[in-house]
Amino acid sequence: MPQQPETLDMNPATDAVTRALQWLEEIAEREGWSPKITFGLTLSVDEALTNILSYAFAEAKPEHVPAVRLSYSRDSVGIVIEIADNGVPYDPTTTAPPDLAASLDEADLGGHGVRLMRHYLDDLRYERRGPWNHLRLAVHSA
Repeated sequence: MPQQPETLDMNPATDAVTRALQWLEEIAEREGWSPKITFGLTLSVDEALTNILSYAFAEAKPEHVPAVRLSYSRDSVGIVIEIADNGVPYDPTTTAPPDLAASLDEADLGGHGVRLMRHYLDDLRYERRGPWNHLRLAVHSA
C-alpha cells in the first residue's frame, strides 16, 4: 500500500470532513498514535473543518474558488496538523466560549467546540497569511 500523503487538498464539498477524517485515521494507524491522541486530533479536526465548511465560504463571490488544505508533520515536541482555508478571516482562538451551564438541560447548543479542542490539544494557534487562514493543532507525543 502506498504511503499516505502528508497533505490533503480539498474543495469544501459535503464529503470533505469524511475525506479528511479518513486521511487522518490512515496517518494515525501508519504512525502508531495512541488512542487518546487519535481521538483528540480526530475530534479537533472534525470540529474545525465543520466550522470552516459551514462559515468560511458562506459569503464567497462566485468567482472565488474555495479551497482547504490539511497538512501533517512532526516536530521535536509532537504531532502537528495544520488546516488552511482561503475563506473569510476568522480566528476561532479569540472567541470566548459560552458559560458552562449547571445542567445539560440548561446548556446552550453550540459554541463549545474550541473548549473541547483546547482540552485535547496541547497547542491551538491561528494565523492569517495573505488570503489564507491557518489553524495549527498540536499534541505532544511520547
